[in-house]
Amino acid sequence: MTNLPVNLPALMPVLIVALIGWRMIYRVRRLIGRQPVRTRRLVATTILFPIIVVLLALSGFRDIVLLEGLAGGVAIGIALAWFGLRVTKFEVTDAGLFYTPNAVIGIAISVLFIGRLIYRFGTIYFATGRFDPGTMQSFGKSPLTLLIFGVLAGYYTAYAVGVLMWRHSARRDAAIVTVASTPLPTAP
Repeated sequence: MTNLPVNLPALMPVLIVALIGWRMIYRVRRLIGRQPVRTRRLVATTILFPIIVVLLALSGFRDIVLLEGLAGGVAIGIALAWFGLRVTKFEVTDAGLFYTPNAVIGIAISVLFIGRLIYRFGTIYFATGRFDPGTMQSFGKSPLTLLIFGVLAGYYTAYAVGVLMWRHSARRDAAIVTVASTPLPTAP
C-alpha cells in the first residue's frame, strides 16, 4: 500500500467549501416557510461558523486586507441578522415553538455566496486548467470572497443566537404563565 502525503493546509479550502456547500443546500431548503425551533441545529450553527471564521482568519493572518474583508463581512452579516430577526415571525403554539424567517434575506445571502464560489472556481480552473490542492490554496485568498463568506457566517451565527435567545425568553414566559395559572392551595 502506498502512503500518500496529505497536505492539510492545501486541503483545507476544499474541505471548508465542501462543508459549507452541504450546509448551504440544507439551509436554503429551510429558508422558506415556518420552521420548528431545533435547539441542537441552532447551537451547531453558533459553533460551526465561528470555528470556520477563526480558521480562515488564522490562514490569512499575514495579510491584513484578507482579515479586513472577513471582519467587515462578519459585521455586515450581524447587522443583517439583527434586521432579519426584527422581521421574523415567532410563534408559541401547543405543538411547540416556531419561527418564519424572512426568506429574501437568507436566500439573497446564500445565492450571493454560491455565486461567488462558482465564480472563484471558474477563475481558478480557467487560469490553471485544473483543480488540485496547489491551485485551490488561492481560493480563499480573495478579500471579496472572504467578505461574502463573512456576511454569510455572521448572519447565520447571529440569527441562530437571536432565535435561541427568543426560545429562552418564550420558555421562561411560558413557565411564568404556568406558575401564575396554578391555583393556590386553600386553607382548611
